[in-house]
Amino acid sequence: MNKNLFILTLCQIFSFTAAPVTVFLSGIIGSQISPIKSLATLPMSISVVGIAVGAVIAAKVMSLIGRKYGFILSSINNFLISILAAYSIMHQNFILFCFSNFFIGIGMAFTHQYRFAAAESVEKSMASKAISIILFGGIISAFLGPSLANYTKDLISENLYVGSYLALAILTFIPAILFLFYNSKTKVDTNLEYSGRSYLELFLQPRFLQAITASAFGYAIMTFLMTATPISMHVMENMSLSKTSVVIQFHVAAMFLPSLLTGYLIKKFGHSNIIYVGVLLYSITLLASIFEQSFYNYMFALIFLGLGWNFLFISGTSLLVLTYEEQEKFKAQGLNDFVVYSVHAIGSLSAGIFITLTNWKIMNLICIPFMILIILATIRAEILDKKKP
Repeated sequence: MNKNLFILTLCQIFSFTAAPVTVFLSGIIGSQISPIKSLATLPMSISVVGIAVGAVIAAKVMSLIGRKYGFILSSINNFLISILAAYSIMHQNFILFCFSNFFIGIGMAFTHQYRFAAAESVEKSMASKAISIILFGGIISAFLGPSLANYTKDLISENLYVGSYLALAILTFIPAILFLFYNSKTKVDTNLEYSGRSYLELFLQPRFLQAITASAFGYAIMTFLMTATPISMHVMENMSLSKTSVVIQFHVAAMFLPSLLTGYLIKKFGHSNIIYVGVLLYSITLLASIFEQSFYNYMFALIFLGLGWNFLFISGTSLLVLTYEEQEKFKAQGLNDFVVYSVHAIGSLSAGIFITLTNWKIMNLICIPFMILIILATIRAEILDKKKP
């Protein structure tokens, strides 16, 4: 592993903790300080919107000042915003807490750029493996963030959870130090306009469309079902919170643990074949919804949901880096992440509504058209690629 990839992996571990901590605490804190209880999950939703908005900002900032200083800047942002979140909790200010979560989302958009930086640190043929290593670091974040947040929640006894966000501030500042040793190979763009092909020209490429469809709808399906799982299990099926927590933990493990193997599989069998397998794994999740809903049924379904996401997201991301020239990378990456995390936001925001109005089986059936879109985009790209002279 080269130095840049090693630094990016370490930074992923610390910086990505913002995501699971937000999922773990924002709703709980929202329910305590929101003047309207139905708005308890608004901070979480706003953070997802922040990711979508931040995708465009992150790409532009790094095209102007480079990867190294862009990542350092985002780390400082995460540090300051986490302190602001702690302040808002201390003063029971719901609006300020929502504001903080929006900027935490923007910070996460910069963190999502680590995977592209990892791909750039190796030969293009090794991009899928580098991206896999970065995502593998996410499993450590998934346990480190919530564990530390839980351990420090009583740090300031009269203000529950203030300590959690102070701990998050420390974790997210560590990358600012680590990136001082990062060797940025990014050429800074002094022009205000991106060079290369237009957004439309990039988007209309069959392989680009295949990549963005696999990543966006693969992410949306996973988020849609994952977000609905606690409500379906705990509220609708009356299963214990501890059982629900175990299912989510196994799901997160399934999302990230295969990462080191996925890059090898993509290199051996190709992006399209792994995308097909990802959709097949999602199909197993859907088939499980036909049977009676039990703890083991949910466990089985969510494990395959996590595996499917891993195959689709890594395949889509590593395929994307093959579709643009060096001078187009920030434009292409910004467009990709804006679409992916906008669709992800829609999936997250709509999950609560649909599970309340319908049930777990119908939630799974809703995903079928989007799985078909992934398959069609892949078949189309394969056919058009073979027709090339």
